[in-house]
Formats: sequence, C-alpha cells, structure tokens
Amino acid sequence: MDMNAVKGLVAEKPVVIFSRSQCSMSYTVKALISSFGANPTVYELDEIPNGHQIETLLLQLGCEPCVPVVFIGQKLIGGARELMSLQVRNELMPLLMSARAIWV
Repeated sequence: MDMNAVKGLVAEKPVVIFSRSQCSMSYTVKALISSFGANPTVYELDEIPNGHQIETLLLQLGCEPCVPVVFIGQKLIGGARELMSLQVRNELMPLLMSARAIWV
C-alpha cells in the first residue's frame, strides 16, 4: 500500500475522516463536521483490514497523532486541532461549502 491508496480513498469525496471507533477526538471531529449537515465518508482504521497500513501512511504525511485525520475537498486539513482552529476562525463552513459538502 502506498500514498496512491490514500489518494484513492479520498478521491471524489467532499469530506473524508480517518478515525478510530473508540477515539473521543475522532468522535468530536465527526460530530462537528456532521453538525453542518455534511455527510463525511469515515474510515474507522481499527475496523478495516488495511487500517494499520493506512495509519502508517498518514503518519508519513505528517499527521500526528494519526487520528483523526480530515480531508476536505481532497485536501489534507489535518487533525482535531487544525479543524477546531478553522472553526474558531469561521473558516470551516466556507471550506465545506467550496468542497460541495454542504449547501446553504
């Protein structure tokens, strides 16, 4: 598995979240994105067969901690800290709109 595999998982999807099913920060990120009416594609790395390999690739992209990791409009946003920062600056909704994840 290589970076093209991650690119394939996020291709043509407005919002993708790499998560772990028991991670509280992953839950918070999913709830925040969903609160705007977006329907993110979520990959629970602890529940899919190649989850450990994807986790390793996300670490190579500089994502630390490795979950949650958010892509909006096929662009790597980062983790919970980066997403919350966008929300505080009122930049998350416009980003979701430009990715066609939500319509207002």
